[in-house]
Amino acid sequence: MTADLLRAQLLAWYDANARDLPWRVGPRDHAAGVRAEPYRVWLSEVMLQQTTVPHATPYFLKFTARWPTVSDLAAAPDEEVMAAWAGLGYYARARNLLACARAVARDHGGVFPDTEEGLRSLPGLGPYTAAAVGAIAFDRPANVVDGNVERVMARLFAVETPLPEAKPELKRLAGALVREDRPGDWAQALMDLGATICRPKAPLCDRCPIASSCAGLAGGAPETYPRKTAKAERPRRHGVAYVLTRGAEIALVRRPPKGLLGGMLALPTSDWRAERWTEAEAMAAAPAPADWRPVGEIEHVFTHFSLSLGLLRAEGDAEGLIWSPRRDLDALPSVFLKAARAALSNLI
Repeated sequence: MTADLLRAQLLAWYDANARDLPWRVGPRDHAAGVRAEPYRVWLSEVMLQQTTVPHATPYFLKFTARWPTVSDLAAAPDEEVMAAWAGLGYYARARNLLACARAVARDHGGVFPDTEEGLRSLPGLGPYTAAAVGAIAFDRPANVVDGNVERVMARLFAVETPLPEAKPELKRLAGALVREDRPGDWAQALMDLGATICRPKAPLCDRCPIASSCAGLAGGAPETYPRKTAKAERPRRHGVAYVLTRGAEIALVRRPPKGLLGGMLALPTSDWRAERWTEAEAMAAAPAPADWRPVGEIEHVFTHFSLSLGLLRAEGDAEGLIWSPRRDLDALPSVFLKAARAALSNLI
């Protein structure tokens, strides 16, 4: 099958089956001349990195209701945006989000550049996000390759090279299918195919519009693509979280602006290290003198390591901490929300 025929089949499928997403202009409206709002496309792409559509959607709706334009977001205080981001993880993205919004507002009059090169000049926009915004918002013929597209290409062409080494080859194969015609719809068609049909497990090959071209299916085991190099065991770190309450309030700190969870409100913690903390060490590292009592431990998995976090709880008072109502715990990053809920489970 030729590339143009494959494209025609996939685009016809997309026209009939495109997902209804709050940031998307559907193929029928797009054909009628409606264009996607760059701010909404960009915001959705940043949110969707490392998370799923169902998880990101309520955050997207909350952000766009509160900050309907990129200039509104640019004017928002850091603390409000970081609190609204809590639960999406990868908090460096939230800092980059603000930096990008402020650059668009300050340097571009609140209007996103309409070329891939111009988009790449913005802080926090890597090659993928610039390509996605360029294609979807501005109909530029950009090569948009996310995990869904990599999986489709690996199966379509039965690529034997394992990930991550296969990434350049998969990007090249995807690029050979990009055309001037309907580049935004094409990018979203590939994404939808990967998300709904060419799924990581149990692909629905009998419903695939391009199954007749799939070398992976012809080989009898499409679900084994993309090949993957065995991952090294994730290292484990240990720490202690301190849950200090004062009536209906809980003591928090703001983490340093750089590094993991930078700039976020958090429970006070010890350092995170390879060795477990002894009880004496944990007591010595406490943020304030109090009658600290152990109340369990939680496990949390980050991208590059797993964390075992021992929990100490006390009632008391201290200066130099941020006192917040316990009812506002949902604004904490997930690791600290998990720790606070576990430590306060018999108090809430």
